[in-house]
Amino acid sequence: MIHCFCVGTTNLVLDVNSGALHHVSDTAFTLLKSMEKACSNGRPFSCVSQNISKAAQDVSGDAQDILNTAPQDVKVEIQHLMDTGLLFSSNAAEEVNLHMKTRQPVVKALCLHIAHECNLRCVYCFAGQGNYSENDRGLMPASVGKAALDFLIEHSGTRRNLEVDFFGGEPMMNFDAVKEIVAYGRVMEVAAGKKFRFTLTTNGTFLDEENIAYINENFDNVVLSLDGRREVNDHMRPLVNGEGSYDVILPKIHALAEARNHENYYVRGTYTRLNPDFAADVAHLADVGFKNISVEPVVAPQSENFAILEEDLPALFAEYERLTYELLARENDGSGVLFFHFEMDITGGPCIAKRVTGCGAGSEYLAVTPSGKLYPCHQFVGDEKFCVGDVQNGLRENDLTRDFATCHVFTKSECSDCWAKFYCSGGCHATAYRANGSIRQPDKISCALMKKRIECALHIFAIRQGCEGSQ
Repeated sequence: MIHCFCVGTTNLVLDVNSGALHHVSDTAFTLLKSMEKACSNGRPFSCVSQNISKAAQDVSGDAQDILNTAPQDVKVEIQHLMDTGLLFSSNAAEEVNLHMKTRQPVVKALCLHIAHECNLRCVYCFAGQGNYSENDRGLMPASVGKAALDFLIEHSGTRRNLEVDFFGGEPMMNFDAVKEIVAYGRVMEVAAGKKFRFTLTTNGTFLDEENIAYINENFDNVVLSLDGRREVNDHMRPLVNGEGSYDVILPKIHALAEARNHENYYVRGTYTRLNPDFAADVAHLADVGFKNISVEPVVAPQSENFAILEEDLPALFAEYERLTYELLARENDGSGVLFFHFEMDITGGPCIAKRVTGCGAGSEYLAVTPSGKLYPCHQFVGDEKFCVGDVQNGLRENDLTRDFATCHVFTKSECSDCWAKFYCSGGCHATAYRANGSIRQPDKISCALMKKRIECALHIFAIRQGCEGSQ
């Protein structure tokens, strides 16, 4: 399988199974595009396993004309790439499926909902604008957090490195418990032969000099929430009193980033259909001094006025390309920043299990509520049918846990034949469920945006490798 695409005027061809990325001429691109189209229509290509000169026997119409008239040197080069496994490489599905059927996943990461309280009232919040449900509110006792670490150690098998994200609500509303749990973790990791990587996700409103020093000493990564420009952020992320949060948050999270020497953190924003010019928000965050930025599309019911609709996609695709060239221009003038979704290393990357399962929600990754209940991830918290156990009694082995453990790109019909499967890993289970009522049926809008982000990321990778590109 191959994927032919353009960003600006740059022709790129991705060989899906090998991961090889090719920058090609207009002539080669036209030929490969015709081959891609014929294969996607279910027609076999003798050239895939034999010789390109025989390909015209297997297609008709425009594709046949293109193959017949293509220059010989182009055909020779394509044939060479095929012979060396860099174009139309063999399908890895059978091997991967065997691996996925025999693997024994272990829990390697927890999202601790240390506080089901928040001092912001974000319009798009998955938790009822920070209110949560009446039976789900409150602060996590340190004893529950300690039990969660014990659970993680017990269910992590031979895995040494374990990840724990302190999440909310706003976790710094329960910061004394955070400190107590971290201290407990440092003791337990030595006894168990493990290593905890602690992460904090915060809106930054409670940051001060003292807790910034503590965070930078004890947390491997920090996610700082801010949506970008003041007017964009304050419209969607007001304080509990209704006032804007931008002026409160910006100086505090900037102080933390400076104290971390701009390493191991991300400023994480959300864009909606109300700010389709989100590249300007990324640029703004860069201009005010942040070096690591992530701005992602909102996940919301289509009935919300800020939800992204299918009709918005062309403009958003164009905006991703605009952001691509904005970031490349900044790299060229020495003021480059890291945009999380455009940082892709196709020469290495995660192991095959990670590529096909993604975050591992529900099997390798779990969320823990203040009372100790376990859910597949933070976006399922509060939906009782997705409760998979608790930290005191462990996981419930049932159809639900097995469904999550076996959910990957080769068990999703819409993913198995998709060129992007090894980069998006099948997308978000929670988004799929909210859109379609099934974790195995991806959300079309999220898929479309993800594919565009991947194309832009591959383009940036190609440019960094010396490929010449233009808008």
